[in-house]
Amino acid sequence: MSTVPTATAVNPLLARYLAQLAHHPLRTKALTSGTLCLLQEVLGSHLAGVPPSRISKNLPFVFRLLAKYHFDLKAVKMALYGLLVSAPLSHVLVGALQKAFTGKTGIGARVGQILASNLLIAPIQTTAYLASIAIINGAASLDNVKKTVQAGFFPALRIQWVVSPISITVAQRFVPVHLWVPFFNLISFVLGTAFNARIKSMKLAAQKKDKKNDTESK
Repeated sequence: MSTVPTATAVNPLLARYLAQLAHHPLRTKALTSGTLCLLQEVLGSHLAGVPPSRISKNLPFVFRLLAKYHFDLKAVKMALYGLLVSAPLSHVLVGALQKAFTGKTGIGARVGQILASNLLIAPIQTTAYLASIAIINGAASLDNVKKTVQAGFFPALRIQWVVSPISITVAQRFVPVHLWVPFFNLISFVLGTAFNARIKSMKLAAQKKDKKNDTESK
């Protein structure tokens, strides 16, 4: 059974969040993941310097304001990915991993947990992420989705293979079990935002280069 620290042990807001996580784990994880994926998209666009989406001046002010700060359709789609894909998948996979290693604290168990995370869970999550990103970015066919997954699979997986052992080791040694979900959410959010901003910066640079070449060729 999950234990929830009292409000006197941690910040009251965190205590309430942990209580929701204990009593409604999937719902809480889904809402958290959806919110963080939305913020990743918005912050990634800002950090990369992506220009705001063009929308009609006839639309209500609130819609134009949201578009100005990159709260657009793509951000909504990313939120739906976090809500409906990422969170349920992570809930099942990570839950199974934690259950398999519950009560095991030896070095062998710690190494086994890291290997299982990297060799079993990470490939599944990476595939789901890349396939979802391809669809969100407008992939029109299954073949386009497959090409996106094949192109990004090992680069994305290598990043996880570097970060995951470090984060799991830190969690095993220094983070109480009841704080693992917020801890890994924070790691995922920072990496996801940085990765998102990097991809957008590269895409923006490529578009500027193509535009420059087109101008020079005329």
